[in-house]
Amino acid sequence: MTRIKRGYIARRRRKKICLFASTFRGAHSRLTRTMTQQKMRALVSAHRDRGRQKRDFRRLWITRINSVIRENKISYSYSRLIHDLHKGQLLLNRKILAQIAISNRNCLYMISNEILK
Repeated sequence: MTRIKRGYIARRRRKKICLFASTFRGAHSRLTRTMTQQKMRALVSAHRDRGRQKRDFRRLWITRINSVIRENKISYSYSRLIHDLHKGQLLLNRKILAQIAISNRNCLYMISNEILK
């Protein structure tokens, strides 16, 4: 039987992994086996942290809204604001409310006062 040469297929596969891992440090960007392991680890971390990022931003928005609301009125809280928004059928999400709280506090105070009436 004649010998079969693998040709470029394995090299092409390794080159693809090498391009992904080119920014890694040390052996993680040079050795094929560690490159593969680090690539899998990086993809797992990226998948996990996309969900984590959504959670973290939601927490940040809630904290910002709550701090601005509590500055104005002592008895008014974030949970009551959100409850009143739902009762009043005002469709503002937390991201938009946080941007309003940062850029224009008076606008958020006006919104909360309108809800209370």
